[in-house]
Amino acid sequence: MNLIAQNWVAIGSLHDIPPQGARCVENGDTTIAVFRTHDDRVFAMEDKCPHKNGPLSQGIVHDNCVTCPLHNWVINLETGLAQGADEGATVTFPVKLEGETIYIAVSF
Repeated sequence: MNLIAQNWVAIGSLHDIPPQGARCVENGDTTIAVFRTHDDRVFAMEDKCPHKNGPLSQGIVHDNCVTCPLHNWVINLETGLAQGADEGATVTFPVKLEGETIYIAVSF
């Protein structure tokens, strides 16, 4: 059995991200976009739209989704799946809040 270990990494405070906004953190060669919804839920995914690799962190956050700024693809923040008639997915990362601190699980 091949198990991948995960390490929870603190990346900042909930208040570092504006409501319905995003910020980016680096994990090696991967840029991870961390999103905050209007009701303070936090999600993390690779900062690449599955369509043309658009910067999702620059998109509009609404409900449980982000709309890519390049071609208006809507991506579900929980699953990373494109919505509607579009097909594709981006990589998501586990996130947890402890108090006001945001943690992301990264593999090693």
